[in-house]
Amino acid sequence: MKEYMLIFRHQDGSKIASPEQMQQWMQQTMDWLNGLAATGNFEGKGNGLLFDDAKVVHHNKVVTNGPFGEIKETLGGYVVVKANSIDEAAEFAKGSPVLQGEGNTVEVRLLAKGDGVH
Repeated sequence: MKEYMLIFRHQDGSKIASPEQMQQWMQQTMDWLNGLAATGNFEGKGNGLLFDDAKVVHHNKVVTNGPFGEIKETLGGYVVVKANSIDEAAEFAKGSPVLQGEGNTVEVRLLAKGDGVH
């Protein structure tokens, strides 16, 4: 099995969920992750990505504060799963509660393992 990172992208980072919505989403996310763990496909606990104390380093070496929630798209977090193929990992991603938000996506990427191949 290979390891894949599922990256949660939110189309509109300025939208703020209510505490009730957040609680519901967190429960759905835990249920989804527990389902992946039960099948042996959950590899690493995902973390949210906070805006506090964030910096962006640009190609010209300029460092700015950010990213900010006002930008069009934000990264909400990630998890690492084990799968036999990118297609299987994409099937796991289809179960993510993040996809309930219109325009939200889950990016699926193979993790490089330093094995001389990746």
